[in-house]
Amino acid sequence: MKNKKIIFIFIAMTAFLFLCSVKSNATLELNELDFEAQINEDGSINVTETWNIYISETNTLFKTFKKDSSKYSGITDVTVKDLTADKELSKINEEMYHVTKDCYYALTNSKGMFEIAWGVGLDDDYDTRRYQISYKVQDAIAKYDDYSELYWQFIGEDFEIDAKKITGTILLPMNAENKEEIRVWGHTQQLNGEIYATANNKIEFTINRYSSGNYVEVRTLIPNYMITSSNRTYSGNILNSVIEEETKWADEANARRNAQKVAIYSVIVILSIITLYFITKIFKNIKKLKSLDSKIQPTTKLEYFRELPYKDATPAEALFVLTSGMNKSFSSSFSANILDLCLRKYISLELVENTGIMKSDIVKITLENKDVEDLKEDEKLTLDFLKEVAGNNESLTTKDITKYLEKHTSKVEKLDKKIEKIIEKEEVSNGNYIKEKQEELINYETICIIYTVMAFVTLIFIPLAIVLGINAIIVGMMAYKTNAFTQKGVDEKEQWKAFKKYMEDFSLLKDKEIPSLVVWEKYLVFATAFGISEKVLKQLKVVYPEITNMDSAMYTYSYIHIMNSVNIGNCINSSVYSAIGSSGSGAGGGFSGGGGGGRWPEVAVADAKTN
Repeated sequence: MKNKKIIFIFIAMTAFLFLCSVKSNATLELNELDFEAQINEDGSINVTETWNIYISETNTLFKTFKKDSSKYSGITDVTVKDLTADKELSKINEEMYHVTKDCYYALTNSKGMFEIAWGVGLDDDYDTRRYQISYKVQDAIAKYDDYSELYWQFIGEDFEIDAKKITGTILLPMNAENKEEIRVWGHTQQLNGEIYATANNKIEFTINRYSSGNYVEVRTLIPNYMITSSNRTYSGNILNSVIEEETKWADEANARRNAQKVAIYSVIVILSIITLYFITKIFKNIKKLKSLDSKIQPTTKLEYFRELPYKDATPAEALFVLTSGMNKSFSSSFSANILDLCLRKYISLELVENTGIMKSDIVKITLENKDVEDLKEDEKLTLDFLKEVAGNNESLTTKDITKYLEKHTSKVEKLDKKIEKIIEKEEVSNGNYIKEKQEELINYETICIIYTVMAFVTLIFIPLAIVLGINAIIVGMMAYKTNAFTQKGVDEKEQWKAFKKYMEDFSLLKDKEIPSLVVWEKYLVFATAFGISEKVLKQLKVVYPEITNMDSAMYTYSYIHIMNSVNIGNCINSSVYSAIGSSGSGAGGGFSGGGGGGRWPEVAVADAKTN
C-alpha cells in the first residue's frame, strides 16, 4: 500500500462526494409545497397548491386522484399557472405521455384516475420553477348530526418527490364561536408534522423534510352550522367514534415515537462513547507522532549527477531506490535487465523483423555460453527465465516471450514475487532499506485510509466524523515521518533522481563533456528501467548523429542500433505487464435505472398523529 495508492483513494473519495453532491439526471425535488384549502358552505373545497420545485431533464409533471364516490363526487375548475413566468397554461383535452410545454390537461386517464398533468419543457435542461395548481373538489365534506367532517389526503404514499418543507392552510366558511369547536388531526407515516387550529376560522399544518412514499392527510370536524348543504349527509353522531379512533392511532403513533427516541438516544450514546474512545486515540497518536524521528532529507540536494550512483547496481535495484520501494518487480525492470545482459555479453540481440507500424517488431535473443557467477540474483533469474523460454534452443525471440507469458501467467507471478524479495533483501544488505520500517509505514497508511473512510461514513454524526478525521491526519503524518529508507538510501535516491534528470537534459547542458557511446550503452540500461529510453536516444542522436546510420555489425553498440529501430522496452514489457495482470480478479456491478412521477391516492392507510 503505497503513497500513490493513498493519493488515488483520496481523489476517488473526493470525486465520489462531488458526484453525490451534484443532482442526478431526471431529478425532481420540491423546495416547498404549499396547500390552501377553502371549505365552502355547500360542502365543496377549493384547493390551491403552490409547487416550488427543482426540475432536471423532465418533460411533464402530473398529479392523480383516485376516483371514489364515497369520498367526493368529482373535481372541476382546474387551472395551472406558471408563477415563474407569470402566465396561465393552456388547457388541452387529450391525455399525453409528454405534455406539450405550457399546456395542461385535467381528465380521467386511461387507468381510470383523474389526472392533472402539465408540460414543463425541461427535457435536456434544469431549472427551479413555481407552479400553481387550482381545482375544486365537489362534496368533499360529509355532514353528520353533530359535526361535519373533512377527511382529505393531500399527498398519497405513492408520491415520489421529496420535499424540504410542506405547509398547508385550511380556511373554514365562517368563524367558529371558539377554537375548541374545531377538532383537528394530522396523519403521516413519518410522524414529523404539526397541525393546529390557529384561529376561529383557520387550520394550519407543517411538515419538514418530507420523504417520498409517505402520505399526508388531514381530518377535521367543524360545527354543522358552517355547512348549509352537502350531497354527503348522514344521520347519527360522529364525534365519539372519531375521537376513539384517533386516540387509538395517536397511542400507536406515540409508542412509535417513543421507540424512535429510545433508538436515537441509544445510537447517540453509543456514538458518543465511540467518539470519546477515538479522542483518547488522538492523544496517543500525537504522543507516538512526537516520538518518531524527523523525515530524513538528502545530505546534499542535487540537480544533476553525471555517473552511476552505484556502479554494480542492477536496473531493479536502481528502480527500487529511485521510487522509494514502489517498483521492485520483474515486470518493472525486465527489458532493462535484458539490455544489461546484452551489454555484459551473456546474450546478444538482433533485429530480425521490422514489419512497420501495423505489425510487431521482432528481436532475436541469442544465449551466450558464459559463467554466471558475476551476476546478481535478480539478473540470474532473468537469464534463467530466458533459458526456460528458449528450451533446448540457443536463441529465442520477443514473440516467443509473448507466447510463453500468455501460457504461464502463474509462473511469471511467482517470479515477480521472488524478484521483489531478492531486491528488498539486497537493499537491506546495502544499508539502504529497513523492511520493518516499511511494514510500519504500510500499517500507518492502512490505518489512515480506514480512519478516512470511517470519517466519511459517520458524517451523520459530525463530532465522531471530526475526531476520526483528526486521527486520519495525525496517522498520515506518522506515515510521512516513518523512514523506511536510511540516510544512505535517501542520499542514493537523490543521486539516482539527479542522474535520471541528467540523462533527460544532457543535450541541453552548456557543459558538453558528454560520456562516450560506450558509457551511454550502460546509461541506456537504466534509462530503459526508468522509462525514458526514447527521450535519451533522441538526445544521443543530437550529440552523436552517426547513431542514425549505425552499422548493425558493430557489436559494441549492437543494441543502440536495435533501439534506434525499435523500442525494445515497449516490445517486451507490454507482454510482461499483460501476463501478470491477466490473472487478477475483477468485480463489477449491474446497471440500475428509475423514473419519476407522483400519485396522490385519496384513500390512505390509517396511521395517526393528533394534537
